[in-house]
Amino acid sequence: MNKTLELQFITEEGATSTLSIESPKEPLDPAEVKAAMENILAQDAFVTPTGGLVSIKGARVVERGIEEIELAQ
Repeated sequence: MNKTLELQFITEEGATSTLSIESPKEPLDPAEVKAAMENILAQDAFVTPTGGLVSIKGARVVERGIEEIELAQ
């Protein structure tokens, strides 16, 4: 299974902006994730079409699996 860590932020215009990180290190520590998100906000490094990032909305891990289907020839 592929895992992606999604960091969700609220922008200046109230929209949600998501930063995705593929294959995050595990186990994920919620305190470290929150600290990283606070650091991203403090650095003011990202601007989106709906403005800069202003607050944390949430974080989640998304798992995706691929199962090949063998087709008879």
